[in-house]
Amino acid sequence: MGLWNKHVDVSEMREQTFTSVRADNETVTFENDEVRYVLYHDQDCCETVVVEEIIGDLEDLENLPLLIAREDTNADGPELPNAESYTWTFYNFATYKGYVTIRFLGESNGYYSEDVYCMKEEL
Repeated sequence: MGLWNKHVDVSEMREQTFTSVRADNETVTFENDEVRYVLYHDQDCCETVVVEEIIGDLEDLENLPLLIAREDTNADGPELPNAESYTWTFYNFATYKGYVTIRFLGESNGYYSEDVYCMKEEL
């Protein structure tokens, strides 16, 4: 089992090659023989953060170095019905094979974090 480091900037993933990229409704994991990066939110009682949409094919991010690894957020978009507070977090990744945008949506009552984190684990 590896050691988890604190939150790292997703741009650290640039120029790295991953043999596996997979997602579920709450996390996205990039992995090779040496390191694992996980995009996730540590859920608390009064908020939800989910992978709302993946545009592109995650397989396009495998076995080639990442040329782009960037995070953007926008809490000032159109209002969502029944959401007191929300944050969109967009992750943009690209290799020579393709471009992928992963969109997380965080909603809360305004008192809880809606942030997505990038955690790094040395394997």
